[in-house]
Amino acid sequence: MWIDTRQRSQETEIMDDFALAGETLRHSLDEIARINHWLGGNRITLSGVSRLVSSIQPHKSVRIWDLGCGNGDMLRMLARWGRKRRLKLDLLGIDANADTIAYAKELSVDYPEIRYLHTLLPDPELEHQSTDVVLCTLFLHHFSDEDIVSMLKRFVPRTQVGIVVNDLQRSRLAYFLFSLLTYFHSNKMVREDGLLSILRGFHRSELQRLAKQLPNWSSSVKWQWAFRYQWVLQPPVAVR
Repeated sequence: MWIDTRQRSQETEIMDDFALAGETLRHSLDEIARINHWLGGNRITLSGVSRLVSSIQPHKSVRIWDLGCGNGDMLRMLARWGRKRRLKLDLLGIDANADTIAYAKELSVDYPEIRYLHTLLPDPELEHQSTDVVLCTLFLHHFSDEDIVSMLKRFVPRTQVGIVVNDLQRSRLAYFLFSLLTYFHSNKMVREDGLLSILRGFHRSELQRLAKQLPNWSSSVKWQWAFRYQWVLQPPVAVR
């Protein structure tokens, strides 16, 4: 299968319609979470968080914002991870889809350390708050390069410890393998959005170029299985 991956696709995913609601949406969110878990995707974010919070004094509360949180599976994983390590976590999931947030709340009733906010970024309420860590798990590929830089620059002043980006490598092999993985999948949104997400993904050099627009922050970009990049951004002083 030949597919052009030289430039990021500008096509819009089905899930980018923030008015989506109902069982199809919720089933899609669950399937995306299941595939992500099966491929080990959330561990990439978790390892980045672990690296960053090691600089925070153990008795302090750790504030983490998850942008584009979906059904909250990443936050619930973080909550379980924090409980095992006796960390005090204050977790906030942010998403632009009201039904997605409602579903995430339903799934997170046993996690009092998790809160959710339905909003379209940028949000005036967040402009006056700060956090320790910002997460972007399979989130940035939904935006143009210009919007990514604008968004990161908005969060940089209110992020004390660092930003963890976990997103897709734009790769013909990844596209081919995902095509095989979902060939018989009945959910159109999962299959079509998944393939388009890969075409909206990144090359390492593109992330490095974006990092240069945050000149005072250190940047580390690492390739991870399966066809992901872990991009960790840290301010000049990231100790609290």
